[in-house]
Amino acid sequence: MAASTTAPSEAQHTNAHIDPAAQVADAGYVPVQTRSERPHSFDPDDFGTPTGREVNWKHTPVAALTPLFRTAEGEEGVQYSFTSGEQYVGAPLTAGTAPRGEVFLAEDITAAVAWQGASEALHIRIPREEEVAAPIFVSLTGTGADRRADAHIVIEALEHSFATVVLQHKGSAQYAQNVEIIVRDGAKLTVVSVQQWDDDAVHAAAHQARVAADATLKHFVVSFGGGVVRVNPSVELAGAGSEGYLYGLSYADSGQHLESQVYLHHKGPHTTGDVLYKGALQGESAHSVWIGDVLIGADATGTDSYEANRNLVLTEGARADSIPNLEIETGDIVGAGHASATGRFDDEQLFYLQARGIPEDEARRLVVLGFLTDIVLRLGIPDLESELLAAIEAELAEVNA
Repeated sequence: MAASTTAPSEAQHTNAHIDPAAQVADAGYVPVQTRSERPHSFDPDDFGTPTGREVNWKHTPVAALTPLFRTAEGEEGVQYSFTSGEQYVGAPLTAGTAPRGEVFLAEDITAAVAWQGASEALHIRIPREEEVAAPIFVSLTGTGADRRADAHIVIEALEHSFATVVLQHKGSAQYAQNVEIIVRDGAKLTVVSVQQWDDDAVHAAAHQARVAADATLKHFVVSFGGGVVRVNPSVELAGAGSEGYLYGLSYADSGQHLESQVYLHHKGPHTTGDVLYKGALQGESAHSVWIGDVLIGADATGTDSYEANRNLVLTEGARADSIPNLEIETGDIVGAGHASATGRFDDEQLFYLQARGIPEDEARRLVVLGFLTDIVLRLGIPDLESELLAAIEAELAEVNA
């Protein structure tokens, strides 16, 4: 099918504009500094080609993502299948067909490319007041490192429903992806995105969510595989009493770049947010990037929010960039804070374990496993937890080999 170029509505996007890095040289130009000020457009040409000098690209290996700066010629690069929950798939959504575009605003070139290139969006829809006991598993399998694909996925939980949706990425591809998440009043939704690509895969994704009154979203980004993987979640707590829990886990090996730029916007009153991302790195040129932005809006009175990023560097030559940011526009809040820490093994923990007769290699394994298991166990999906713990064990076996 031909790619659609229709935006959801003209009224919603009349302020679309771009700030390419070249404009920095213009007299009087002030570059965008905060996540809330970023421009948006559904036309990739409006963004221009990133140079790596832009605020949202300066930690990213831009050259590796070049294939994602233009729309795919076909949609065969990634194949979809359902292990469970296919009965919740609705009719495909073209651009301009609700609810596609109700929440999503493309704020970089890869998101605009994915919007244009995905002629139809996969629509997962949880009916009103339905409790889906078993997780909905979607397998996304790349068909080759030289194959391109664009995708837009809409996950919609209607009022007072309950569900878990797991997106599992495997194989290899050049993949630009948008995931639009809509959590209606009183619904409880968990979305898990697992990246276990082959080493030559390139994946850039924008996840954007809106959480309505008294609703809850738990969002997980788990990245182990892939050459360059950039998954950027953005969550708006729009309704009174809404809650957002954003968790992440990454394990970067030699030559891998794993990145997440997280945005949590407290918009409604009495909202609760918690952001915790953890990462481990091993091997020459292993690189992780975490940028966390929290905005507590002027009307978000009674908000309680915290964000943190923790990284464990296991070998020489690995690098973790960690940048937390917090904006507060009202003083009437319960609490807000942020933290970031990157370091090597805790010598006291190692000493404690070795003093009890545990060999050094085993002690290091236990420290790393304990550090990362915290995120895994928050999933609440036993089969997936076992799979990820086995993946962590396999990674640790490599560093100790």
